[in-house]
Amino acid sequence: MDTNCPIGFFDSGVGGLSVYSLFKKMLPYENTLYFGDLKNMPYGNKSKTELLQFAHTILDFFKEQNVKAVVIACNTSSANVYDIVKSEYDFKIYPIIQSCAKVISNMNFKKIGVFATVATINSGAYKSEIQKYNPNISVVEQSCPKWTNFVEGGQIYSEECLSNIKTQLDKMMCYNPERIILGCTHYPFLKPVLTKFADEKIFIDPSEIFVKFIFDDLKKSNMQRISKEMGTEKFFVSANPENFVNNASLFYKVNKLPSIV
Repeated sequence: MDTNCPIGFFDSGVGGLSVYSLFKKMLPYENTLYFGDLKNMPYGNKSKTELLQFAHTILDFFKEQNVKAVVIACNTSSANVYDIVKSEYDFKIYPIIQSCAKVISNMNFKKIGVFATVATINSGAYKSEIQKYNPNISVVEQSCPKWTNFVEGGQIYSEECLSNIKTQLDKMMCYNPERIILGCTHYPFLKPVLTKFADEKIFIDPSEIFVKFIFDDLKKSNMQRISKEMGTEKFFVSANPENFVNNASLFYKVNKLPSIV
C-alpha cells in the first residue's frame, strides 16, 4: 500500500469535524478527504436500509479516490452499517463506536449514560459493545433527536436549544450516571451549552479516544505517511456547500467551497 494515499472521513454534515480536526492536529502530514452528506442529513432518523445505501455511495466514492483507509466519523453509521460494509472493501474502515467501546469499558465506571441519535439508540450499539468487554457496566441510552439540527443550523445558543438540552440532561441525571457519552459527533459542539447545566468532567467525547485509536493502529500497521510535508485536504458534500462552510467555520476552517459529488 502507498502510504501517501489519503484517508477518507465521512459524516452526515459538519459533526465529523470533531473527529477530523483532532486527527489533523495529531497527524498533520496525512493526506485527507472529508465527505459531508448534507443531502441526506440528518442520519439519526433514517432507516438502516437508507443508511446502508448512503454508506455504499460514499465508500464507493472513496474507493475511486484510492484511499488507504476510511474513518466513519458518524456514530449512527458506525452503529448501523459497519458490520455489513467492513468486509466489502479492500481498505481499512475505522468505526467510532466499536473502536472506542473497549477503552470506555475499562474506565471502571459502574453506570454510564449515552446521548445519541434515535437510530444509534435503536441499534443498542453502545450498550452491546461496552458490555461485550465489561458486562458489569450499566448503560443508560437516551436519544436526543433535535441536537444534530441545532448544530447544523447554527442554533446552539437559541432558547429552544437551551431548553431542550436542560430537559434531556434532567431526564438523564435521574439515573445518576457517573459519565455521559456524547454519542454523536455533532454533540461535542454543544458543550458550551451542556456545561451550563452539568460539570464538564461528566461528559465523554469519544472523538478524543477514537483519534488516539486510529493513530496507534496506523502506526502499528505501518500505514502512516512517511513524508514530513504537510498533508493535503479536500472537502466534498452531496449538497449545500455554502451551508457546510458556514457551519464548519465555528469548528474548523474550510478554505474553499467543497466539491459536490
